[in-house]
Amino acid sequence: MARSVLLTGGAGYIGSHTYVALIEAGYHVVIIDDFSNSKASVLSRLSQLTGVNRVSSYEGSVLDPAFLDQVFDAHDFDAVVHFAAKKAVGESTEIPLEYIEVNCSGLLNLLKVMKGRGVRRLVFSSSATVYGEPEELPIHEDAPRGYTNPYGFTKLMGEQILEQAAAADPAWAFGILRYFNPVGAHPSGLIGEDPSDIPNNLMPYIAKVAAGDLPHLGVFGSDYDTPDGTGVRDYIHVCDLAEGHVQSLSKLIETDDGHTVNLGTGNGLSVLEMLAAYGRACGRDLPYEMKPRRPGDVAACYAEASRARALLGFEATRGLDDMCASSWHWITTGSKDA
Repeated sequence: MARSVLLTGGAGYIGSHTYVALIEAGYHVVIIDDFSNSKASVLSRLSQLTGVNRVSSYEGSVLDPAFLDQVFDAHDFDAVVHFAAKKAVGESTEIPLEYIEVNCSGLLNLLKVMKGRGVRRLVFSSSATVYGEPEELPIHEDAPRGYTNPYGFTKLMGEQILEQAAAADPAWAFGILRYFNPVGAHPSGLIGEDPSDIPNNLMPYIAKVAAGDLPHLGVFGSDYDTPDGTGVRDYIHVCDLAEGHVQSLSKLIETDDGHTVNLGTGNGLSVLEMLAAYGRACGRDLPYEMKPRRPGDVAACYAEASRARALLGFEATRGLDDMCASSWHWITTGSKDA
């Protein structure tokens, strides 16, 4: 019998790609989503992609314990993959209390319901922002943790909540995945990143410039201590990232032992390198303007990724040109009627 998994935030960007990867790996998946930063139309696309006749899904929020009780009453879950959270660094500096409520209180609600049902395996969507301003590069999992913005604070608090729970009760098994910068889209062009307003992250913003929806890219910071002065990040294809979640979940089910790993490529790319690569994908140079640094941003951040390879067998295989080409395919085909 297929293992049953609850996927919170499963209609979102990373969640939808992980749904496909989980179905392909033989799991039965139930989605919950409040559709605050996603669209219900993605469910029919997931059905088309996977051959699942009707995607099992519920509309509701992790902030609503009664809703969570209803979902858990209807299903016998083996594990949870938790994406439901707010995720924009810049926005978090403007509305920090909302980020703390959704990202931290939502996690607590979920854990309480899980505990009451005896479901003790959870894959947690963490972030490289828990490393704060990194002391050395590449960043190892045992590097000091900190934060430079409210979003990073909520992810660090989430990790600490899980650590406290596991210390008190070894029956818990948590896969904490610190991933770097997810980009790209499914090769079918049916699912991809579709922000409901002006994007906060680099690639979807560049994509809107390429599509003519925005006049130019604002490059925040030209004087960082990096090869071209712009911020350097570790960009990972969302399909690689989705497969990493399946590998993490499978490891939890196999061993009931937790793990904390980076999911990244181990290579840093600058804003201008990403812009140039997207220009190659869409066939033209893309306009940009240099702007002052943003509060909370760091100069460079990229992963030491060997632990994920050793523990999970994880390997990022898709390169920068594939990231940009798949995004552009999504923008020019699938996103039009999403």
